[in-house]
Amino acid sequence: MSALRYRLLDAGLGAGLVPDIALRIGSRYGAHWRERHEGRGGVVAQEARLTALLDRMTSGPIAEVPEKANEQHYELPAEFLGIVLGPRRKYSGCLWEDGTTTLAEAEEAMLALSCRRAGVEDGMRILDLGCGWGSLSLWLAEQYPKARITGVSNSHGQREWIESQATARGLTNLQIITADVNTFTPEGRFDRVMSIEMFEHMRNWQELLRRISTWLEDDGKLFVHVFSHRTLPYLFESTWAAERFFTAGLMPSHDLLPRFQRDLVLEERWVVPGTHYAKTLVAWLAQLDARRSEAIALLRADGRSRRQAKVLFGGWRLFLLSTDEIWKYKGGDAWLVSHYLMGKRG
Repeated sequence: MSALRYRLLDAGLGAGLVPDIALRIGSRYGAHWRERHEGRGGVVAQEARLTALLDRMTSGPIAEVPEKANEQHYELPAEFLGIVLGPRRKYSGCLWEDGTTTLAEAEEAMLALSCRRAGVEDGMRILDLGCGWGSLSLWLAEQYPKARITGVSNSHGQREWIESQATARGLTNLQIITADVNTFTPEGRFDRVMSIEMFEHMRNWQELLRRISTWLEDDGKLFVHVFSHRTLPYLFESTWAAERFFTAGLMPSHDLLPRFQRDLVLEERWVVPGTHYAKTLVAWLAQLDARRSEAIALLRADGRSRRQAKVLFGGWRLFLLSTDEIWKYKGGDAWLVSHYLMGKRG
């Protein structure tokens, strides 16, 4: 039945038959339903679900289906993501400080904040784990010219685009590696490992953190940026968003990562209200809508029929619109962005 509903939704989105107000009302209901669903049964039932989730996050592969992230996000035409994202192509939450008026400013602000919180200094050796379209890797290479930066992604398209940008900007202190995180083993050790919105796609956090601990110098640090819910962790399962955008994904709670301190110890954590992510999503949606014809043409040029391109375009609109509603739910106090700094035990 779900598959039929999703096909009908796809048809409506592709034909432009579902008004935004209906999509937004449905998304607000979805946020309300999710909190009620994950909180069902009271504290005893919640604790049992948390125990089961933690058991699942301490066994098996680090990432269950890494190829799905490529299919759903990363192997689209680079030019399509260039339409949606800001000039840094930061495919993660940005920071809208007082006086911030543009997406470009919000990208720069969050990149700078992440580096301050990570304690980055020039001359360090830094690993950008899950580097995406290179927003952090390229920023680090530019801002810290004596540092040595390694970015890791499981997408060949992302590596090629980042390398082209590094060449165009004359950056020689940046290396990009295409690898499956399940088997990735870097050469040497790092002063900092930074991971921006990658842990949400991982399943076995305990093993991932153990491996990261072996990649760090004795005084090295791990900085993690994830989107999160204030209190309720859950898996993305049996929903349209899970099937189309976050297969085998996870919504952490703000206190989920601190439960994994066997190999790395939490030193500091921070929170960014969800309103900042909501403003980011509004900006992405506005850019996509402003260049609708161009975006559909790019998707068609990538081998899709006109109908397939319009369905995918409509799906991206719903993805951005619905997540905007989620992150501004309850004034940004329910779904958040969480930052953590961890060091080696002992």
